[in-house]
Amino acid sequence: MEAISKTAKLSKIIKLGLIVVLGTVLITISAKIKIPFYPVPMTMQTFVILLIGITLGYKVGLATVGLYLFEGIIGMPVFANSPEKGIGLTYFLGPTMGYLIGFLISVYFAGLFKYDKGIVNTFIKLIFSVSFIYICGLIWLGTLIGWDKPIFELGAQPFLLAELFKILLLVFLIPVLLKTKKIFKIT
Repeated sequence: MEAISKTAKLSKIIKLGLIVVLGTVLITISAKIKIPFYPVPMTMQTFVILLIGITLGYKVGLATVGLYLFEGIIGMPVFANSPEKGIGLTYFLGPTMGYLIGFLISVYFAGLFKYDKGIVNTFIKLIFSVSFIYICGLIWLGTLIGWDKPIFELGAQPFLLAELFKILLLVFLIPVLLKTKKIFKIT
């Protein structure tokens, strides 16, 4: 009986490990693909961060984003503009560090919330979750380049229309995502 329990536990650890690694691959792909959008090209990275939180829950979501950040810090070219604009800790400590740290808070809240109270409620929860990416990003950007610069205009405003698009897409995908979560028995 104990051998079955150990085997089941090991199987669960392997399954979760595989899900976390595949999640980091999905975040990396979403960071590298640039979609033409107005006023700047968009990546689907914040979409995937929220998606991971919703489908995997906050614990596995935090593990996934944490591993993704670790991969980038140790020099794997997983971040949006790496290796073109640097890799590793040098890139991580650059202008986008606040946004990257905000991924952790965003995936936590996206995974913590329940999404069964209607479209408006879901929309508000997703806006709240993604806002931490921008709050952390703007705080770090202001600290790095100086608060006398137009921080909001540089670090948030060009991305808000694309963010609205991604959140609306998620709002309508959530019923399907929650069914997927039940099928795979994640969290």
